[in-house]
Amino acid sequence: MKILNITVKAEDGDVRLDRWIKRYYPHITQGVIQKLCRTGQIRVDKKRVRASVHLIQGNTVRLPIDKNNEKRCRQIFEVDQSMLNEVKNWIIYEDKDLFVFNKPSGIAVQGGSTIKLHIDGILDVLKDKNGYRPTLVHRLDKDTSGILLIARHPASAAKLAAAFRSRDVKKTYWAITTGRPNPLSGCINLPLLKIERPNESYVVIAEKNKDAKKAVTKYEVKDYAARKLAWVELYPITGRMHQLRAHCAAINCPILGDKKYNQNITSLDGFSDLLHLHARFLSIPHPQRGILQIEADLPSHMKATFKSLGFDLTSKNLVNLIIK
Repeated sequence: MKILNITVKAEDGDVRLDRWIKRYYPHITQGVIQKLCRTGQIRVDKKRVRASVHLIQGNTVRLPIDKNNEKRCRQIFEVDQSMLNEVKNWIIYEDKDLFVFNKPSGIAVQGGSTIKLHIDGILDVLKDKNGYRPTLVHRLDKDTSGILLIARHPASAAKLAAAFRSRDVKKTYWAITTGRPNPLSGCINLPLLKIERPNESYVVIAEKNKDAKKAVTKYEVKDYAARKLAWVELYPITGRMHQLRAHCAAINCPILGDKKYNQNITSLDGFSDLLHLHARFLSIPHPQRGILQIEADLPSHMKATFKSLGFDLTSKNLVNLIIK
């Protein structure tokens, strides 16, 4: 058994003792934490405490650690210099509280039984000078490209996660759909039910199923090529798994390259068979002050499709911090 005496930093935020411990040692169970508090083995500023006590900056936590729990238990990948350079090239904005990736299509955000490389597994190489490991605060599908926001420290993660929960975040996606939506703008309000199968998860429209989750997407057609392909701007009001992909399919305009929800037309001659869905714009309250607005440049396969279809496009990475 090893005894650690850890000073709580400002970046840890106002957090319960048990949650603070599990940030750094996720395999220490709630039951173990409560037992260690009850027996006086975990202390704050040398005093006995309950697991629910709130920590503040400057507190010293006495924490006994079993050797088996001393290392954080998560899948971490060895990252060579070439991979590190590639990861850093994904960053389109960073400050002391957060950074933003323009995530490529085909890179998973989190791991799974069949996923060998994912963003969560390489975040250790981006630790800050205080040793904080960056934290995911939202997700993108593996095949969706675009804006992925990541917190640098726990206090920032808490504020950003709260912003997502409160719907203070505005998101815009760009998609190329196979078929032109009619009408050219509107709102899709269709509940979604998640289906789990071995090595596969997907959603279905389930209007009469009480377990289905409310899902709402607004959309606007920006341009189109006859009635075959359209450039559609999507505004998710809710954030369900595969929501945009399932909703586009539900109005008979599935997204180009979507092998899960567009099985009839997974590819077209002359166009990439990669998913044509991109997280283009994000507006979110910054953890310190103001509103952070970000636009992410399109991936190369979507740029090529835009060019082939003659869509008027000026796309690049843009960042704007509005201080009110």
